[in-house]
Parts: sequence; structure tokens; C-alpha cells
Amino acid sequence: MVTRFAGSSHFNDVVSFRHAMDRLVSESVVPGQMRSLWSSSGSEGRSAFPLDIYATDDALTVLAAVPGVDPDKLEISINKGEVTLKGSIPNVARSHEAKDATWYVHELPRGNFHRSIPVPFEIDADAAGATFDNGMLRLTLPKAEAARPRQIKVRVGSREHTSEALAEGDATDGTK
Repeated sequence: MVTRFAGSSHFNDVVSFRHAMDRLVSESVVPGQMRSLWSSSGSEGRSAFPLDIYATDDALTVLAAVPGVDPDKLEISINKGEVTLKGSIPNVARSHEAKDATWYVHELPRGNFHRSIPVPFEIDADAAGATFDNGMLRLTLPKAEAARPRQIKVRVGSREHTSEALAEGDATDGTK
């Protein structure tokens, strides 16, 4: 037996509520990986674009996915142990090409963004470098000399030995 409620105002209220919930979930959860990462309304200060950060003995490398950003308008600053990336992605809906267009989907990231990253060691800001290729920013932040690992020479009596020589034994004292 099939019961139809199409004429009922309660049915219409439930359907409207269901559509509202579907829209809420699809706009805030499903594309959330991009929508929550980028400013969708052009609001100032939203941000958190995807990053990869790794360190070697010599430097910290930051990889940032910033598609659509004009590299000349990307701001990078280093201040008191923190690196900040700022920029803006233009809203394609406001472009000359899109004038008088009928929009069906408008999900591409747009607006201002910024991201501050704490750096866990002192860096040599004068030697820092950045490259931009296909929407990927690569920022290389060399460690300051004081933050780099060092090999300590061990002195035995009046002679100097490196840690490798001590591990192998010293051929002059008969141990090997």
C-alpha cells in the first residue's frame, strides 16, 4: 500500500527541511576540504591552504598549494620565528569573461588568505629562497649556522680525534 502526502503542508515542511539540511551538509561538509581551507566570500583573514613542511640538517622547506595566486602578489615574511604567507585569489565571477554569465556552480577558491607557520629553530632569512611552479610555492629557509648540527671533535691528551676515528680505534695506541 502506498500513501501519498504530497498535498500535506507537513510533507512540504519536511521536504523543505530535508532540502535545507542537504544543502547545509553539501556546502559545509562535502566540499569542506576546499571551502574551509579557502575564503569563499572574500573575507579578510581566512585561511589555511594545504602545506607540506619538512626539515633537513640544513634547511626547512615549506611547500604550499596556492593555485590561482599571482606569484608577484604573494607576500612572504619572516619575523621572530614565524613565517607568514599572504595572498589573494581573484573571484572569477567578477572577471570580464564572466560578465553577464549564468552561474551553475561557483566553488573555486577566492579571496584573501594568510597562514603563519612557527619555525622551531633560527633561520638565515637573508639566504631564504622561494620558487613558484604550477600553483605550488616552494620556500626554502636555511637554518642559521648556530642551529645546524655539528660534529664535535674529541681531544685525547694533546691529539684531536673525530668521533669516527675513536669508534674505529686509534692505530697509534695499538687498539683497533
